[in-house]
Amino acid sequence: MLRRAVTLIVAAVLLIGLAVGGMYLPVPYLIASPGITVDTLGEQDGESVIQVEGHESYEHEGGLSMVTVQYSGGPSARMDLFSALSAWLSPSQAVLPEEVLYPPGRSMDEIAETQSLQMDDSQELATAAAFNQLGIDYEVSAVVVSVNDGMPAQGTLKAEDRITHVDGEPVADKEEVVADVGDRQPGEPVELTIVRDGQTREFTIETTQSEEGGPIIGVMVGNDMRFPFEVDISVGDIGGPSAGMMFALGIMDHLSEEGLTGGHRIAGTGTIDADGDVGGVSGVEQKMVSAQRADAEYFFVAAESCSQTFDSAATGELKVISIEKLSDATAALAAIRTGEGVADLPRCE
Repeated sequence: MLRRAVTLIVAAVLLIGLAVGGMYLPVPYLIASPGITVDTLGEQDGESVIQVEGHESYEHEGGLSMVTVQYSGGPSARMDLFSALSAWLSPSQAVLPEEVLYPPGRSMDEIAETQSLQMDDSQELATAAAFNQLGIDYEVSAVVVSVNDGMPAQGTLKAEDRITHVDGEPVADKEEVVADVGDRQPGEPVELTIVRDGQTREFTIETTQSEEGGPIIGVMVGNDMRFPFEVDISVGDIGGPSAGMMFALGIMDHLSEEGLTGGHRIAGTGTIDADGDVGGVSGVEQKMVSAQRADAEYFFVAAESCSQTFDSAATGELKVISIEKLSDATAALAAIRTGEGVADLPRCE
């Protein structure tokens, strides 16, 4: 009997030890937590987040804040099971598969570079969207971003070539280039007029068939935007495109004699394109908590991301406004500023 009791005790201790030890084993998950908030009308590290050079700029009361998500874990710093379970039980955190932020086959440096480029693009697109909203003219041209190996354009076109004509017809931007090149059968040639190092050149390139069945020449084309004055945005090491809408609103506030907020504090999240379309983002639940901790009164969210707002730990004191376009955001700000029509602003439902 004594031997059996000792055996049971030893087995129980081993099981408890294994259970406790298992709690501290690394697991391939991420913890998403509320991150920092940056007011685009304020300062970051002692410098104005948005600086305008070559044009009159204004400072106003209130706030137009971008919000972030802080991620912990990842391939180089995996969390333990206990931390993951604790975060899963937390109302303000979320546990996500590691692949959400760190796709297989991509290095940490590659991911960081992508996020940095996305941030740079979002700032340029925010400037374009703000200028369009304010009626400020700027120049746009289509440029070759990269040439794919083994494709028809290799050896003919180069990065930074500016495309001015397709089949002899002028093109204003990358959208027109893509549409015009796609207006033929695969295998048919396309005539391109480009400007390289200040010189105009003409090339005829045969198209090939893409995986989707359309004609391509194997280049990535982007828009080169040249603004009449400089707008600099500085937010430190933050990456990604989700602050685009708030950047655009911040730029508009700096360029407008009358402030957009009327002294109110607004936070928000959503991507932006040059036409002012606001796109969906992730991590809205945590961003709402960040916004509330920063004493925001209103939270602007891309309409595509409305479904994420219902599970946030942020309380009902934070008024959530659904935004589809930059013009919706400026209309909402006008209502908040004047106090007229606030009850009619679109909400997430």
